[in-house]
Amino acid sequence: MREALDRVGGKWSIGILIAASTGPIRFTELERRVEGISRRMLTLTLRNLERDGLLLRHVHATVPPRVEYTATPMARELYESLVALTHWAERHSDAISAARAAYDREHQAPVAKPTQST
Repeated sequence: MREALDRVGGKWSIGILIAASTGPIRFTELERRVEGISRRMLTLTLRNLERDGLLLRHVHATVPPRVEYTATPMARELYESLVALTHWAERHSDAISAARAAYDREHQAPVAKPTQST
């Protein structure tokens, strides 16, 4: 169970699965929609999601080849939950940032004062 949750809840997986759940999507479109992802990380994440049965990869026999990704029924079942999770994160991002800053201030190691030598 943990492995499946790690895959679905991964940093890049959520955005990819949301984008692919609305219909077939090409690699370049995913690259544009998933902000901050590198080509290499997109490729690795797509392979892992395909391996786990969450995405289908379809190669069209054209020159150059056109590749599209589509969410499987299993992944589409997650769509509402993933969208709700991203909306929750957006609504609470300021509060989370403030809590982190307060925690860091409270738990910051004291700065050692330099000793004076005579």
